[in-house]
Amino acid sequence: MKLEKLVGDRFKERPADCVIDSHALMVKGGYIKYMANGIYSSYMPLKRITKKIEQIIREEMDKIDGQEVSFPVVMPASLWDESGRYESIGDELLRFTDRNNAKMVLGMTHEEAAVHLVREYAQTYAKYPFMIYQIQTKFRDEARPRAGLIRVREFTMKDAYSFHTSQEDLEQYYEKCHKAYERIFARAGIPEVISVKSDSGMMGGSISHEFMLLTPVGEDSIAICEECDFRANMEAADYISDIARDASSDPLEKVHTPNIHTIEDICEFFGDETKNSCKAVVYQKNMDDSYVVIFIRGDLEINETKLVNYLGEQVHPAVITQECGLNAGYIGPVNLNINGAHTVLFDKSLEGRNNLSCGANENEYHFKGLDMERDVPDAQYHDFAKVHDGSICPKCGKKKIKISRGIEVGNIFQLGTKYTKSMKMTYVDQDGNIQTPIMGCYGIGVGRLAASVCEAHHDEYGPIWPKSIAPWQVHLCAVRPDDEEVKKFADDLYEKLQAANVEVIYDDRRVSAGVMFADADLLGVPLRVTVSPRNMKQGVVEITSRDKTLKEQVALTDAQAAIMKYL
Repeated sequence: MKLEKLVGDRFKERPADCVIDSHALMVKGGYIKYMANGIYSSYMPLKRITKKIEQIIREEMDKIDGQEVSFPVVMPASLWDESGRYESIGDELLRFTDRNNAKMVLGMTHEEAAVHLVREYAQTYAKYPFMIYQIQTKFRDEARPRAGLIRVREFTMKDAYSFHTSQEDLEQYYEKCHKAYERIFARAGIPEVISVKSDSGMMGGSISHEFMLLTPVGEDSIAICEECDFRANMEAADYISDIARDASSDPLEKVHTPNIHTIEDICEFFGDETKNSCKAVVYQKNMDDSYVVIFIRGDLEINETKLVNYLGEQVHPAVITQECGLNAGYIGPVNLNINGAHTVLFDKSLEGRNNLSCGANENEYHFKGLDMERDVPDAQYHDFAKVHDGSICPKCGKKKIKISRGIEVGNIFQLGTKYTKSMKMTYVDQDGNIQTPIMGCYGIGVGRLAASVCEAHHDEYGPIWPKSIAPWQVHLCAVRPDDEEVKKFADDLYEKLQAANVEVIYDDRRVSAGVMFADADLLGVPLRVTVSPRNMKQGVVEITSRDKTLKEQVALTDAQAAIMKYL
């Protein structure tokens, strides 16, 4: 490929609106062009990278007996009605009506389509187990697209679906997929990716893992134990409290607390720490606007994902009105009088605790001496709290949890029968009984993976692409192509490398060496071969690696052999 024919501009300055490096370098280097919020067109360099990533994925999926299929991007809403997700998923699902007034959706995930494809085929146990996968364009109407290809609305994704007749068989295959994912990320150039326990979210299922590239610019928070191998997305990490109950309980006493509304202010007023208080956090359910009041230890925060999973529906921060019966700033668990059918919940951090301060449900009054066992005897406790740095590890029990940031580059789920049961997929087992098959689901975002590799491997000048996914293998620079000797040798080397099936991007433009090398850095090709008048006089070409670990002068007659050796 001649660089002068490569469509797409490369820029000298960093784009002002790009927050993270991979986004900036992909815009600056002519990989992507913004079209709409969260929607990008891809130029040839990125297309070549993603094709190689897709090939790696195909090879690894085929190794574990995957069969590639293709699902439609547009699906009838009736299919999503079968699973119950047409109504339960929020605005991320793009819904529309076609010219025949039929309700349709743009696929953001394809569990329903997978079941639809195989439910007539797999009606006997003899057909199991099997896995199907696709690499397909999807659309998720993301509320806050950001960071270039890291979080977009339209994207290409590999999603795979396995079908089993037993949980044991699913677990064995799940482990196979886990190992296949580790190979995929290693081959793509980011072997440092780790897997973490995660929340299944709208996908459903009981067990799931996310594959995370640890980086300060990541948008996911990950709880990692510095003592053992515990790793979990913060949304899925259990919070463990170790504050013991006081030996004796003070009497419950109502205290006048004028102009005090926050938990910090009331604890300062009582001369106590926030961990010795009970605070109320209030939400409303999206479906009916009913109130959800959660009582939690004063120094902790609510993990909204845990709350949504417990309720089975989405929530939003509450707007507290006079009619609801809640007294904002003074809400407490004793004598709580909330009007209507609302939900009151208690976090495990309060279980067994005593001598706490809390709101008294009366303007300008708080309680002190709250004993949960004595004063709120009917409370039932659940885990709604966020873990934080220094939290207790759920595995080893030590206070060694550290919160890190990461980019999710893949995920796997044990879905169980969530979709097969709701969509009435069955098979006949060996004894002639009707059974429901069990599913697994396995996803990788192709564009996000490319951007993540760029994020992990770059310098101030551009990406440093691993050879396995680099857009080309060799970047041939003919400095001063007006020099007949330079042009002849470079042209000849270009033809020989192509004949040897080496992927070459050839720059013979009449531009300065500085411009030529700056563009080479932005394209991030593993090997750069420079032919120049000075090198020709010395009878050599210069071979350098993009990662700066190699810089060598090679005799002209040995140039092709040296390039092949380094590749």
